[in-house]
Amino acid sequence: MDRLTTDILVVGSGPAGSTVAKYAAEKGVQVTFIERRHEVGVPVRCGEFLPDVDEIRTMFPLADDLEGTFDLPSEMKLVETDRIRLVNPKNKATDIPMNGYTIDRDRYDQYLADEAIRSGATLIKDCLFKNIDGNKAITTQGEIEYKVIIGADGPGSRVARSLGLQRNHRPYPAVTAQAKGDFDPIVVMYFGGIAPGAYSWIIPKKGQANVGVGFSPKFADGTLSEYFDKFAKKNNFDIITKIEGKHVPSEGPIPKTVSGNGMVVGDAAGHVISVNGGGIPLARIAGRICGNIAADNIVSGRPLQDYEVEWRRVMEKPLKTAAFNKKLADTFAFSGPEWMVTMCMGILGKRRMNNLIRCKRIFP
Repeated sequence: MDRLTTDILVVGSGPAGSTVAKYAAEKGVQVTFIERRHEVGVPVRCGEFLPDVDEIRTMFPLADDLEGTFDLPSEMKLVETDRIRLVNPKNKATDIPMNGYTIDRDRYDQYLADEAIRSGATLIKDCLFKNIDGNKAITTQGEIEYKVIIGADGPGSRVARSLGLQRNHRPYPAVTAQAKGDFDPIVVMYFGGIAPGAYSWIIPKKGQANVGVGFSPKFADGTLSEYFDKFAKKNNFDIITKIEGKHVPSEGPIPKTVSGNGMVVGDAAGHVISVNGGGIPLARIAGRICGNIAADNIVSGRPLQDYEVEWRRVMEKPLKTAAFNKKLADTFAFSGPEWMVTMCMGILGKRRMNNLIRCKRIFP
């Protein structure tokens, strides 16, 4: 490919990008989505847990047709879970009801990309977006001329930068790997215990678990590899894959997600739950909104600004609540010694921690 023309160019083939591509293509417009990697979804850099539809509806009650958006073949759901166990630095556990399931993230991303292709979108792999020149995207495979461009290219979005949009401030670094063994069907989240400002997790799969560590650079003074090694040693993990890292948006959505004939979605837009790093449900909800409005813009001239209005109507309040709750946690728990984490989790108790992970206010 030296030069290509398309109606809608989507940069990124993760859950946000593939969802945008699918819903836009279903409306009959020409959609091209590009992926910088050779294989969609590889390497895996996330926790691989998804809450079920009822849980998503509880967090985002204004979202439409969640059953259709999150429909997934049963064989892709590896382990069903009914709770999240929150563990303080003293190893005291609090179980919070949360129905969900775990996935192989690479297979999940590939499934979503295939859905977009079946809907009529064209995927180009090994294609790195560099910048924008007028209505053309400059990539490693040549120029792509478009009418609408959508950045679904992660928290350090090049598309956002090219459109003059703000990128995510102070994302949390995190690393993950697979550990071999039989694990209880419970998602476990540890707060503290390995370093100030650090959190870690065990997410069960079939015959293994996704295990990982993230931390706030403001409060922790070591390296992620050191913290991961400490966590793995503490739990006697048999690590069977390479450790992979990413950055997780942690301060809520960016101020603007539309500029000219461009939009950003998913991690690029800060569509991540600040208190737990969950991003797939938001990527799919916002991706559907974005894809439909982008296609309507091509077909009937619908303003792209409608995307900004609609996703904020559906998601902004819960996301801002989660970001505010995280700031409270940073201020009163993670900014000091670990006994403060233990004390704060004790003060919150089960009811308020339940509200915390569900993007609800923890205090009146």
